[in-house]
Parts: sequence; structure tokens; C-alpha cells
Amino acid sequence: MAKIFKPLKGDDITNTRTLLHEAIPLTGSLVSGTYGTWPDGTNIKNYAHGMFQSIYDYPYLSSSANHIFDLSVGYSSDSPLSGVASIQNAKKINMYNQMASVLQGHDVSGNILNFDQDGDILSGGTKIKECVFVNFARLLSKDEIKKGSFTMKLGGQEAFADPMNSLLTITDSGAENNYKVNSPSGEYGILSCSAGGAYSGSEGRVGLLFYQAGVAVLSASVFQSGGVGGSSGGVLGQDAVYLSAGDSVSASFTGSSITASCDAFRHRIYDISFNNTTELNSSIYFCRVNNNEFNYSSSPTYLSSSKIRVKNNQLDQPISYVTTVGLYSDNNELLAVAKLSEPLKKDPSNEMTIRVRLDY
Repeated sequence: MAKIFKPLKGDDITNTRTLLHEAIPLTGSLVSGTYGTWPDGTNIKNYAHGMFQSIYDYPYLSSSANHIFDLSVGYSSDSPLSGVASIQNAKKINMYNQMASVLQGHDVSGNILNFDQDGDILSGGTKIKECVFVNFARLLSKDEIKKGSFTMKLGGQEAFADPMNSLLTITDSGAENNYKVNSPSGEYGILSCSAGGAYSGSEGRVGLLFYQAGVAVLSASVFQSGGVGGSSGGVLGQDAVYLSAGDSVSASFTGSSITASCDAFRHRIYDISFNNTTELNSSIYFCRVNNNEFNYSSSPTYLSSSKIRVKNNQLDQPISYVTTVGLYSDNNELLAVAKLSEPLKKDPSNEMTIRVRLDY
């Protein structure tokens, strides 16, 4: 316990913010069910409610398994796909409404807003009414996904058994300088696609990426026959991804359960990669020690028979060795302790400034 306290002034304290990034690669072999036969690899967990599917990096019953993301599909109640004949119709509508409520918000009348293709909600425009939801675990996305770092590659070959002969690349390119802030969940960017650089502008918009929430929302337009209602092709035409061999996305969304659609989508994932972000806030305390301060130690072993151990004769200067800095409250209550890597010699002939960083 300290016996002498030195108050910190306003210019002795400053606050900083540091952003740490980590590269996250997710391979298609892992996502499609490495630990077992597709589609039900032992690292893929399905639930009795059938509303979403969870993917782990190891068999999910293992104590070392880490949850990496969830998958689900859904559509708006005003989508042409909505109807009592659709399998799990109510659950798909509920899933869409849950995600849209959290990520897109409500209008002034309290109605849930549909996902907007270009993020400009007030101007109307094209809405994303049929979606695949990729919800990344907090373990991967941390505080947020780094803007401009997201890439998803999907196999575009029609043959369902061998879909990776042609790839469609989906990115949030340019989002580091051009992102939206009109979401209750934070910032989000526009996902666009390219097949050899062929797609750009509004025709290449295939979804939204919500950075702080860690959720990617893919439009049905990324798939063949993405124009719902059995049209011949989505906005990507013949280069779009087949959700299942020979089926339009309309048939896949309405004629399959959520679990089956998630299985089909996973089978098309070649890889996913992004950088996450950890925000590290710090308070830095500059503990300034003048030449006439802290030249004695409060340790009871510093004295022997009332004499300072480090002094051999009366003319020697007192010496102490600084090993620890304590930060105290106004009531002299110890709040934090900083340990030095090695003792620092302190006597009346020198001064020092010890920089203490408190991270939170």
C-alpha cells in the first residue's frame, strides 16, 4: 500500500482508440460438411424448429467446436413467393420479418421495412424480398466486419454434383469509403458481384452486408431464375448461381424447407473471407516522477535498525527501485496496478515519466 500519493492532472491523462484486424478464411470444404457425408456433416447442426442451420468448425458435439455462422432463408409477405402452398411459408415470412426488423428497421407507421437494394430507403427503388441470410458468429466478426474486406465465392456450374467449375465472386468492394448509416443495427454496405469483372452498377447489386451485426443478406437475384415467378433468369442471367440443378430459385424457395435450401446453398460455397475488427479503447496515464519524489521505498525491508539499507554512509543519496505503479481513486482506493518489466533506479539525480496504458 502506498504511503505517498501524487494526483494526476488533466494533461497527464489521454484516451486513444486502436482497431485490430484479423483475417478470417472459411473454406467450402468446411462449410459443406467436412466431418461427414454431405449434406449432414457432423459439424452442421439442424434444429427441430427448422428455421435456421448452424455451422461449426468441428463436429458440434465436440468440446472444442466453435460456432462460425448460421444460415437461413426467407421472403417478405408481399413477395410473389408468399403463399399457403409454399413449404414452411409462415416460418420463411417470420424469418424475413425478424431479420428486416432488426437490420432495416420500421417506417413511421411502425411497419417493417423491406431490405433495399441500394440502401436508399426514402427514394423507394428495388426491394430485396427473397433472401438468404448468413449470420456470422461474434467469435468471427468480433466488433464488426472490416469494410471493403468481404469476399464470397459461389460455384455457378449447373451440375449440382460439380458446381465449382465456374465461380461467381461477391464483394463489398468500395465500402470503406461508401457505406450506409440508416440502419438501426449500425453501418452496412452494398454487396455486388462480378464474373470476370463483367458486372457492375445496379445490375451487380446482390445483397447487403451489415458490419456491426455481422450479417450478410443475399438477394435471390444471385441465383438462376432469380426473377421470381418462374422467369428465365435473374439480373445475372446465365452466369448466376444455380441453387439446385435444373430448378428455378422460385421452385427452390417454395418447394423446399429452410434446412434443404440451406444445404443447397452450402453446397455452392467455394469460400468466404473477410477481416474482422476489434476496437481497443485505452486510457493512458503519464505518471511523472520529479527528482525529489519517490526516492524512498515504503517496503518495511527498506530499513534495517531504522537505517536505509542502500546507504553505506551518511553522505550517500537515498535510492529506490520502482517496480510497480498503482492507480488510486480520490479516496485512495487501489483501482489498477501496472508492473514494470524491470526495476528502475530512482534517486534525487534523475527524473522519469512512466506511461501506464489501461485497455478496456
